[in-house]
Amino acid sequence: MSEAFERAPCGLLTTTAQGTIVRANSTFCRWTGYQREDLVEKRRLQDLLTIGGKVFHQTHWAPLLQMQRSVAEVKLDIVHRSGTIVPMLINAARQRYGDNEFDEFALLVVADRHKYERELLRARQQAEVALEAKLAAQKALELADRRKDEFLATLAHELRNPLAPIASVVELLRLKDLADPQLVWSRDVLERQLGHIAHLVDDLLDISRIAEGKIELRRESVDLTTAMRHAIEGSRSLIDGSSHTLSVEYPEPAIFVDADQTRLAQIIQNLLNNAAKYTPSGGKINLSTKRDGNDAVIRVRDTGIGIAAEHLSDIFDIFSQLPSGRERAQGGLGIGLSLVHGLTEMMGGSVSAKSDGVGKGSEFVVRLPAVDPEVHGVSREEPFYTAPASKMQRVVIIDDDDDAATGLAMVLEADGHTVRTAPGGKVGLQLVHDFDAQAVILDISLHDMSGYDVARSLKDAPNRSAAVVIALTGWGRAQDKEAAQSAGFDFHFTKPADIDGLLRVLQDWAINPRRQN
Repeated sequence: MSEAFERAPCGLLTTTAQGTIVRANSTFCRWTGYQREDLVEKRRLQDLLTIGGKVFHQTHWAPLLQMQRSVAEVKLDIVHRSGTIVPMLINAARQRYGDNEFDEFALLVVADRHKYERELLRARQQAEVALEAKLAAQKALELADRRKDEFLATLAHELRNPLAPIASVVELLRLKDLADPQLVWSRDVLERQLGHIAHLVDDLLDISRIAEGKIELRRESVDLTTAMRHAIEGSRSLIDGSSHTLSVEYPEPAIFVDADQTRLAQIIQNLLNNAAKYTPSGGKINLSTKRDGNDAVIRVRDTGIGIAAEHLSDIFDIFSQLPSGRERAQGGLGIGLSLVHGLTEMMGGSVSAKSDGVGKGSEFVVRLPAVDPEVHGVSREEPFYTAPASKMQRVVIIDDDDDAATGLAMVLEADGHTVRTAPGGKVGLQLVHDFDAQAVILDISLHDMSGYDVARSLKDAPNRSAAVVIALTGWGRAQDKEAAQSAGFDFHFTKPADIDGLLRVLQDWAINPRRQN
């Protein structure tokens, strides 16, 4: 306590009730110019005051301290040993120790007090400015994040729209019995590259959603064999296009994992795509799975360009790419492996990469918690259902992109449906009524009115039939699908359309019409 008293940044005094100084710290001595021995037991505090201060002490201070036993923030002038005046703020409290009473004082030079107050005010103002800057930066970050989402969604929309008519043309070519090998090759290239572009768009949006925690998984007990087959089907064109040899080792007996089947297939497909892209033509790719304790282990090996040791640690980072150069097989955005990493972790697993070095191939290993098939309902492949040929429908396509509308109409007509097209919402509504349409395939972004408004008009029409209303649009975010459902759409397809899925919806609806919302 005595050390704290001595080193206090303010002047501290202890006096008798009559004012005789019995203790003074070095700060007070320094401010007043006295040595300690000149004060203790030799002077009273009131002796150090100016004449006015002494009068105030006699008439106000002493009586007030006697009655209240404390006095706060009293400004008095102390006479420095040199004769100069030192204005001070004084706080006092009367204390009893045994049979004796003492007054304890804390004194602060007014100039210092003002300086401290200015410094405190400045510090508070700086803190407020910093807080405002932080809030502004946070708002700017949120705005930038929102604009990034909007940009990615718009980019996906603008990319998907021109893909839609291309997909329809590819589907028409697939339905034709082409005899010319060059035409067959051209069709296959179109289909392969179309799928590659659509996959890139989906990956770009998915990696953004993962970073923001906006992806929701539909967890169930998934048969790994099913997921592997779906992934192979999705990667087959890229693998075959580079003349790779794919060997597959399916698990025996079956292995089940607690996962989202679609996302699990996406993980495996991205690994296969990565192997195909980074392996020179004619390479070998192996996909295998096995049970390792409580884990299901998925391995994808390739004979590709390999990975240098210094790049293994960041190979899963967003936009991470191998160094550019002739050794690279194909380009990429550097998002596929980052997406694999994010989805795997979301499902409680891990992914790692191995390579003996450049030119020596790579191996990617995904580990996921294995489960018994009876833990959840097992997800199995649904057989493709084809309705009888007599169950065809009258379909209206509303899309202001003439190529997209005409191309899709030709595909549906080839499947036996009767189709009409409309270039806008208003004429489309009239056509649906006049044609007594059983199905309406509708773009969201129309030049004259929103596709949502068209769907609401169809939903609210007093003489509305049981026509199925299908959104076919470049907008594919979760909020876009929710908005479509709220507006009255029964199904939502993202361009380029899954033609088989679209045909299945039309056929199934013809047999069993039902309202989805």
